[in-house]
Amino acid sequence: MLFVTNHAPPERVEPFRRLAEREQVEYALFGGKLRHGAAGAEAPPFPHRLVRERDVHALAASGRFRAVICGTVGRVALPAAYAGARRAGAPFVLWSALWSHPRTVAGGAGWAPLRRIYRHADAVVTYGPHVSAYARARGARNVHEAPQAVDNEFWARAADADERRAPFTALFCGRVEREKGARVLLEAWDAAGLDAPGAALVLVGDGPDRARAATHRAVQVVGRRSPEEVRNFYAAADVVVIPSIATASFREPWGLVANEAMNQGRPIIATDAVGAAAGGLVRHERNGLVVPAGDADALAGALRRLHDDPELRSRLGAAARADVAPYTFAAWVDGVAAALHSVARSARED
Repeated sequence: MLFVTNHAPPERVEPFRRLAEREQVEYALFGGKLRHGAAGAEAPPFPHRLVRERDVHALAASGRFRAVICGTVGRVALPAAYAGARRAGAPFVLWSALWSHPRTVAGGAGWAPLRRIYRHADAVVTYGPHVSAYARARGARNVHEAPQAVDNEFWARAADADERRAPFTALFCGRVEREKGARVLLEAWDAAGLDAPGAALVLVGDGPDRARAATHRAVQVVGRRSPEEVRNFYAAADVVVIPSIATASFREPWGLVANEAMNQGRPIIATDAVGAAAGGLVRHERNGLVVPAGDADALAGALRRLHDDPELRSRLGAAARADVAPYTFAAWVDGVAAALHSVARSARED
């Protein structure tokens, strides 16, 4: 099988390795811009080759592969992989993260070919039910879900340092920028009226709004940290906030911060523009609170509510730990493998 994608970031290395081992997959990694996480591993521990996007068509058309799978990243890799698979007579599987289409010039130009791929792909693998519904509405058939996952064992381990910054600590982890909701979060924090020394908003990460954040009261910006240090901040938090907003070019496909924090038993406040909420992991009043994206007053109210109600925090956090447990690398591999097996069966039947 050929799997075309732009990177193998740290959280993808192990599931990619497991899939390669189980299904004899070779990865074609073409680099490019990242909007989430860290850059890919330099020497990932699975069969791979580094390619340019313009090389993808010839590779997919080579006839060496029983099926071709490709994600919705890059400018030309997806249509090239699809066309190459068709030329080779190999089944094509789309791996989709999209639950809205970018409202940009590039997005508009790519809409027609992407719609064709939705309709004619032999199978589609999605991040979750929110992406599945979007794909089916655009004509996709034979849709399979491979749930987003992190290393649950790692993220559930006890902290090895105390990073609590106040009796009530709210945590943001990610790029400190507009589309991640940083500005709305700062506005909400001010509106909530929570102040030092009793409360602190801790921002773990870097980004263009970092300097702006540092000027707000009871806000501490600690910058980028190692995964082990990030885990310590989760363990010290009372609530983890994922305030992403939708922009013309971006809607949060998932938000693995939710998985990581829930493994520490932390309740989540997420907006309805976060895939982990739309996809059913973060559930309002079950393991967190979900508020409208961009609504600073609603976000302030959620922060204040969890500040004032320790019993609610405890109940939501316990449910969070339980609810994230099925979101494993094994479940992701099972979802992708099911799609690959379905197209292999179809090819045999034809």
